[in-house]
Amino acid sequence: MARLLTGLSLGYFLVMLDTTIVTVALPAISPSLPAQQWISNGYTLTFAAFLLPAGACSDRFGAHRVFSLGLLAFAALSGLSALSFSTPMLIALRALLGVAGALLVPSSLSLIAAAHPVPAARAKAMGVWAAVSGTGLVAGPLLGGLLTEAFGWRAIFLVNVPVAVVAWVLARQAPATPVRVGRMLPARLFRDRAVPLGLVAGAIVNFGLSGVLFVLSLYFQETRGYPPSMTGLAFLPLTIPTAFNPIFTGRLVARVGPRIPAVSGFLLMSGGVLLQACSTSAALSVVALALLGFGVSLAIPSLLTVVVAAAPPDLTGIAGGALNASRQAGAALGVAVLGAVLTATTAPVALAAAAGVLLAGAATVASIPAERVRPARQR
Repeated sequence: MARLLTGLSLGYFLVMLDTTIVTVALPAISPSLPAQQWISNGYTLTFAAFLLPAGACSDRFGAHRVFSLGLLAFAALSGLSALSFSTPMLIALRALLGVAGALLVPSSLSLIAAAHPVPAARAKAMGVWAAVSGTGLVAGPLLGGLLTEAFGWRAIFLVNVPVAVVAWVLARQAPATPVRVGRMLPARLFRDRAVPLGLVAGAIVNFGLSGVLFVLSLYFQETRGYPPSMTGLAFLPLTIPTAFNPIFTGRLVARVGPRIPAVSGFLLMSGGVLLQACSTSAALSVVALALLGFGVSLAIPSLLTVVVAAAPPDLTGIAGGALNASRQAGAALGVAVLGAVLTATTAPVALAAAAGVLLAGAATVASIPAERVRPARQR
């Protein structure tokens, strides 16, 4: 069981890693801000667009089959991205990578649900899954900066290939998942109000996280003059909490339910981003980014638990796809909106705007029905 969970977590780790690993490398790839936004959003837009079809495919053709196909495609497309010779070609390959990544997420959630039918055990497994994958999301800038400065930007894509192979080997033995044939997004998925509220909150999480990473990456390099490696190191306080805190979050959710961890996560994110907007020293930046990291690693596993628990058992793949589609749509909006605010004003103004949106996320989670935020042992 631990072997399977590791393989599934590594698959999602790759998806999250490619969301942010490119961020620090953007100035090295292209000096144009529109090109930088398209290289970043080309991946997240197709990822968001194909998560729902991927969830339907997972439920219809089997989660393990879809997960394996996604891993192989991700490895092949990553290798081709490293060989790209023009910006349009790289944008196109990034878009295809988003499709491959979309195949991995709902299928891995379905496999976790099938392997851990007991709610408390499932919450803990999702904590591990989120810890490994969340590390990829926020370790991306650090790894991207080090690889770009040492070997050039092409190395950020080559690193995906061996990880995908290892994930495929570890996840070969997976349980069977229920097959159904029906609508891609059936109306009964939304009968429980926790699902749409969880989707909105998921979009807000990634709006704040991805938008802030985009703004800070450009700010650190273009305003403060940091090289790529130093920019990556500057994000280390954000990375460290996500390496261990989601495991604690999974246990906390099993004990007290997801509402307290989720609301606390949004408040920490908002406070951290606002502190970063006011930061005038490296010490304050460390504290601000640490708060953001702890907030992310509290909010995301909690939202996963809410949405998967609220979905009918035969729709867990679609529910996972819907949540991640909303998150990636939020990420694309965050990069586009906060990038536009940055262009028109300053980085502190863009960060303050992100902090306000994250506060709205806390209010959204607080309104989730009480029956969906009870501890797992009480259900």
